Amino acid sequence: MADVFRSLNLIETIKESIDHNKLSEVKDALEDLLISRINLALIGDRGDEKTSFINSLNGLSFGDDGAAPSATPVAPEEVACYPNPKHPDFRLWDLPPLPSTSPFEPEGYMNTVKFPRYNAVFITFTQTPQTNSVRLFLEAQSLQQQTVYFILFASEKCTEKSIEKIRKTSLEVLRSQGVTMPKVYVVRPSALEKFDFPGLLQDMERDLPEIRAHAVLLALPTLTSSLVTQKKDAFKALVWAAASLSGGVSAIPVPFVASMVDSSVAVRILTKAQLSLCLDDESVERLARQRGMEPTRLKGMRTCALSVEVTKGEVQQRLAKAQNDLATVSLKLVEMALPRHARSASRSFAAMQQALNCAIDEMAADAEKIVSEALGEGK
Repeated sequence: MADVFRSLNLIETIKESIDHNKLSEVKDALEDLLISRINLALIGDRGDEKTSFINSLNGLSFGDDGAAPSATPVAPEEVACYPNPKHPDFRLWDLPPLPSTSPFEPEGYMNTVKFPRYNAVFITFTQTPQTNSVRLFLEAQSLQQQTVYFILFASEKCTEKSIEKIRKTSLEVLRSQGVTMPKVYVVRPSALEKFDFPGLLQDMERDLPEIRAHAVLLALPTLTSSLVTQKKDAFKALVWAAASLSGGVSAIPVPFVASMVDSSVAVRILTKAQLSLCLDDESVERLARQRGMEPTRLKGMRTCALSVEVTKGEVQQRLAKAQNDLATVSLKLVEMALPRHARSASRSFAAMQQALNCAIDEMAADAEKIVSEALGEGK
């Protein structure tokens, strides 16, 4: 669990709330982890590359329900919003292209598009960043908005040599116009697992507030096995918070409350995990189409029942089994050292944590098998 604690310092806040018996604060923290709105904006010329990037971030392809169309439905000066169909609190905003001529007032543009509401902004281009893009970036930095990133789109036709040449030229342009220590991320819109997108995610995780970084991580499709592992660790932090809440409720002598809280919270977490790990039928079928594979081939790799469908009955069975498994001499010895009122809390915390962590491990293992197969890893 040490890695999980490092990934979310919010756990420390939860621990303090438990120490002070503030269950409402623990519940609020859990809700923040389960539901957190994220707004990502894209600035750049509108076209197939930008649209493909938007759809890839949402795990979609052209023609899917909720996908951005090849021809933008809004006027050039308007903003288009594309919420994620599976995670409606994750929203992508296609902002109007910047003018290529002067005069250009970055502050006026930022006010028009309501720049501060975006948690991160991607300035996209296919050749080199234009002057007005750099001016906008510098203005954002002056306002202490650090989560603005330059993205160079790499088309299927580009060779690695040509891409590196454009990146080098772009960095020189940025330096010459006053950007200190510039960074340009090369991204292939139709294949985010390639080039620099995984590195961009790492930098965003560092730059964003933890809850927002958590929201981005859980809403993105399972692009790589590494991302599956990151998602698994994030969900184990969620489990820790839920188990803490369960333990706190169990210490309060109200009949049936603990079991009701346990099962309802567990169902919410595991349902979110199923969607985040792209294990539901719709996500698996979509991935198969994108990779030109038979859906049944990928679906057959789901060996955990919760990967296929999260049901209250299955969750309750797992919680009950964990409770029975914990009826051991070792747990009884631990409980003997605890005050009487804390013993039920200890059992409930341990059972919730064990049941959900095992479920998350099984679901993540299924997701890793599917991603590995889809990407052709290990062949």
